This record gives sequence, C-alpha cells and structure tokens, in this order.
Amino acid sequence: MAKAVLTPQAANFPAWYQDVVARAELAETGPVRGSMVVRPWGYAIWELLQADMDRRIKATGAVNAAFPMFIPMSFLEKEQEHVDGFSPELAVVTHGGGEELAEPLAVRPTSETVVNHYFARWVQSHRDLPLMLNLWNSVVRWEIRPRLFLRTTEFLWQEGHTAHATRAEAVEETRRMLEVYRRFMEETLAISVVTGEKSPGERFAGAEHTYTCEALMRDGKALQMGTSHDLGHNFARAFDIRFSDADGEHRHAATTSWGTSTRMIGGVIMVHGDDHGLRLPPAIAPHQVVVLQLDEEAEVAAAAARLEAELCNAGVRVHLDARTHTSFGRRSVDWELKGVPVRIELGARELASGRATLVRRDDRSKTSAPLDGAARAAADLLDEIQDGLLAGSRTFREEHTHRVTDLDEFTARVGEGGLFLAAWSGDEESERVLGERTGATIRCLVDAEPPAPTCLVTGEPARHTVLLGRAY
Repeated sequence: MAKAVLTPQAANFPAWYQDVVARAELAETGPVRGSMVVRPWGYAIWELLQADMDRRIKATGAVNAAFPMFIPMSFLEKEQEHVDGFSPELAVVTHGGGEELAEPLAVRPTSETVVNHYFARWVQSHRDLPLMLNLWNSVVRWEIRPRLFLRTTEFLWQEGHTAHATRAEAVEETRRMLEVYRRFMEETLAISVVTGEKSPGERFAGAEHTYTCEALMRDGKALQMGTSHDLGHNFARAFDIRFSDADGEHRHAATTSWGTSTRMIGGVIMVHGDDHGLRLPPAIAPHQVVVLQLDEEAEVAAAAARLEAELCNAGVRVHLDARTHTSFGRRSVDWELKGVPVRIELGARELASGRATLVRRDDRSKTSAPLDGAARAAADLLDEIQDGLLAGSRTFREEHTHRVTDLDEFTARVGEGGLFLAAWSGDEESERVLGERTGATIRCLVDAEPPAPTCLVTGEPARHTVLLGRAY
C-alpha cells in the first residue's frame, strides 16, 4: 500500500499538524491573514459536533438566538475590564457606505455586551428569569500568530449567555455548563479533560470566576477546550439589568457566559492523530464506515451496495467508494488520512471466499468477517473504537502528568512537555513570574491536596493545587 506523505510527529509536530489539516482536506488559510476556509470534510465534522452540543445545551433549558456581528464601541466600554481585556484583539469598523461612522463599531469578539444590552430590555420581573440563550456564530479576534482551527482571526463558535435572579443560581449554571462541556468532550470527542477554575491571570475579562476544560495534546502542550464564566453582577450593573423580586424590590440580575469553538477540531487532530493522519472518534466521523468496492464486476458492485444498505439501515453513516478508476492504495490512504473509523474492503477475491476484510483506523488492524455479517461486525466496532480512543487519551494524560515541588526542577522539565501538579500560594505576582521564567501558565486550580506545604514559586504557605503547562 502507498504511504501517506506526512511529517512524522516526532520529527516536527507543528509541521505534522499542518500536513494533516491540508492532506485530510480539513481547512486552508483564507485570503486575509489569519482567516480560515473550512473545507467540506472539516465542516462536516463541525456540523456533527454542533448537533451533539446543541442537543446537550437545549437539554439544560437554553434556546438559540442570533445577535448582530457589529457592536457599538460604547457597549464594550461600559464594562472597563472587559474592553481592556479584548482591546488588543479588536477589529474596528470606522467607515461604512463611503462615509465615516458617527461611532466606531467593533466586529464581534464575543457577545456579552450586546446580549446584556438586550437582557436589560427584556428582564423586568423575577418571572422573566432565568433567561437562557445560546448563539452559534462567528467571532473576530485579531491574532498575532494564527494557526488553523487553534487560533484564527475569525472562527466559528458556540456562546451561551444567561441571566438569573440570584448569584447562587448563576454559579450553579456556570458549573453545570462546565459539566456539560466535560461530558461532551469525553463522550463525543473521546478526549479526556481536566476541569477546574482559572487563576486570576487566566480569567475571562469581566468575570468573577472562570472554569475551564483542559486537554493534553500529543506534543505535551495543553489546550483550553472550553470555558464557563461566572460574571457575577458586573455586566448587570454595567448594563442596568434589574428586576423586581417577589417582594417588589429591585435587584440586579447575575449573569453567566460559556463557550466552545472550532478549536475543538484542532484538539481532536492533536489528541488522536498519528503519523498516518486523522483518527476520528466515530461519534464525529462524517463517514463512520467506508465500503471500498475493489472491482467493477456486477456481482461485486451488488454485494457492496447491499453492505452499504445494511449499514445505512443500522443507523451507521456509511459511504460506498466505487471509484475503481482510482487505485486501491490511493483510496485507502485517502480514507486513512481523513480518519474514517472502519473500512470494509470488498472485491472479487473476497466475494469468492464469502468474507470481507475489515480495517480499523485506530490501530490499523485487519480482520475478516462473513459477508452476511460484515455490516454488523463493522457497526459493532464503532463503540469499541470510540471507547478505546477515550481510554488512550486518558492514559496519555495521566502518564504525562507529574508532581513537582522544586521550581528549578520544573523549569528544567517543562520543555519536555506534559502537565505538572504544583503547590501555589495564590499570589498573582508569582503567576506572572512563573510565566516569564518557564513559559508555562497555570491551566487551572484542581481539587486536590497540594503536593507540598509551600508554594512552588514564592515558598509561602500553599493554598491551592494548580495544573501547570505550556499551552496553545
């Protein structure tokens, strides 16, 4: 079989990543620096992610809505910490219709400001709460070092926004959505994540608390996969979101926001991919099974069509590849690059023997199955592959998570990659010093006993256990 031409992961992981994105036909760079064209295979993956996530979000009681892409600068300026946090990434429109605008417009970097402007109009009474909206849109953040799916100037994402009568309800919603994200990433993306609260230096601009799902990529770097923010009363005060409670008193609502993006596709590539291309979890594979028809004979074509119909009737996303004008080797490599979980190879030889060849993408193993049971055998492999990919992700993360108690040791080891558990005093200046000295960041605070009684950086009494690592 012909081999796919990919840079080996061990030789140059960033080059391998770019090769996979290109050769699996996921995306290409757009005409504007930092922009991205998502190709059909990449977008089909996104649609499957979106449908699954959308179902989970609606189960919490949120409903979908749409808001404008252009936001008056005065909206952003109402919450100073928020505008300060996003100002380096803002794209601003100053002219339209050939004339200078009376007020500059920010191209949506996130929708807290415009959503809360309308929350203030829609919320009058405690009976209007909770108000729970979800948005599927694109946002623009002017990236200095773009990378397809991971950091692009414009990207697709999901963002939720809610308003509640009490702070306790908002905190509960923030944590509930973190759990929704965790389950989605593990059950659907087959990516094992660590959840926890962000440190002050990594907190969302304008939030009281930010919670995150952190995953470990195959090159030893962390990737923030999704975040959920407790905004307290900050945005409610800035936008005057007030309601009358059951006693007739006027109170400010408490709000939340939470989001994920096409960055998750980048995570899937880097967690599951190997030197032969993608390895897609069946839950998000546009084609879960591909039937490769190897010969043009009518009997072979009929048998391949029967397999396709059986798999389709079983609820499997199946594709019949009858391109006999393209070599078997080239077609096999194409589907391997694209990460299709299972291939069924069927030609005259298989028909004569009464058995089809099944090829798994996760471990590239081959087995045979009787023709009348090949469809069921292929379908049965899907759950096994999905579970195996999650188990592999969890094992890799656990084997590459280390406890450190000495800053010099951490500084020496962090370049090798992986995640590190350390004791931290909570001092914000020490967080900055840690980053400058090691290039690592606090990915999140975790619920565990500190590995040492004193802070890794300051030597002061430890208050938290933190997960450290270099990140995308």
